[in-house]
Amino acid sequence: MDRRKFLEKSILGGAALGISAASPLAPGFAAAQKKTGVKDLIDQKHIFEAKEAQFYKKLEHGKIRCHICPRKCEVDNMERGFCGNRENRDGTYYVLAYGNPCAAHIDPIEKKPFFHFLPGTQAFSIATAGCNLVCKFCQNWQISQFRPEQTENIFLPPDKAAGIAKERRITSIAYTYAEPVVFYEYMYDTSIEARRNGVKSVMVSAGFINPDPMRKLVKKLDAVKIDLKAFTEKYYQEVCSAELKPVLQTLEVLKDEKIWFEIVYLVVPTLNDSREEVRNMSRWIMKTLGPDVPLHFSRFYPQYMLKNLPPTPVSTLETLRKTAMDEGIDYVYIGNVPGNKAESTYCPHCGKRLIYRIGYQVIENKIKNGACPYCRTKIPGVWI
Repeated sequence: MDRRKFLEKSILGGAALGISAASPLAPGFAAAQKKTGVKDLIDQKHIFEAKEAQFYKKLEHGKIRCHICPRKCEVDNMERGFCGNRENRDGTYYVLAYGNPCAAHIDPIEKKPFFHFLPGTQAFSIATAGCNLVCKFCQNWQISQFRPEQTENIFLPPDKAAGIAKERRITSIAYTYAEPVVFYEYMYDTSIEARRNGVKSVMVSAGFINPDPMRKLVKKLDAVKIDLKAFTEKYYQEVCSAELKPVLQTLEVLKDEKIWFEIVYLVVPTLNDSREEVRNMSRWIMKTLGPDVPLHFSRFYPQYMLKNLPPTPVSTLETLRKTAMDEGIDYVYIGNVPGNKAESTYCPHCGKRLIYRIGYQVIENKIKNGACPYCRTKIPGVWI
């Protein structure tokens, strides 16, 4: 069986192509290879085929400065940037994460999560190794904190990724699991190929990216989900090794570019779960972005370097949801609590339930022509 048929068979069966979001470990890929006998599945010829990076400046003495993200790494010859997958080779900056994802899986679009973007559809989700943050709660740290040579990868260039989605009638390609900013070039080119094939593209990101790359990329995307980790610089610095201000700037860029986007806020007990912080964030959202941006409060579970903390109490999530709604945000959700009523979408005018969800499954969708069928209130989003 050749690689193409293997991928098709895996997708038809809903199987992971090596690594799933829930279990992002390379051994699953090795097991699949052994079981099927596909010796060329891991294409060593192409895994480390470097591609010149976008958005960098050549400096004196062979150094470069990267301009993809706010870190603006200055990198000497034969060294790499913070993300671990961009390397300076004699004054030319190369990305090593191009066409070689270590994770490929089919997910419900609700898993990203997108609740106002083509609900009930599927996304072909891909990711490469590397990240420009170090979040202590990362659930996919064995992707995000690894380098491309430390993960088992598949050869999946942009045209093949788009072709698979089209052939299998998968609505969109999602750049997800780790941080797609660090495989920007792969995401950008794949989005172009996807659009040529009638497939949409969505970016699932922490938003730690500079404005110019974001503005260029957003013209090839159809939706963006931003993980707003907290609303204090202290949290970003101590928990994520990053900064808040550039993320807020990214949200402003998305608003200005008029692309559909949603926000997720992972509520971590004792670290970012105060009503005051959420109230301040909600007021900023209302003033800067408006009331229509869906806001998801997601339940934390002990992961990675934060195994000492308990799961977020559901009561805390419900309190913070009410806080955000009291500030005027119309669409506020609770995530990672299957069966909670706040998983569903309600009309902000008449209060009727419009989309009934349980977990990642859409049970019922009553939205017609982008509006509530009861009172005709327009519901913002991208609808089928």
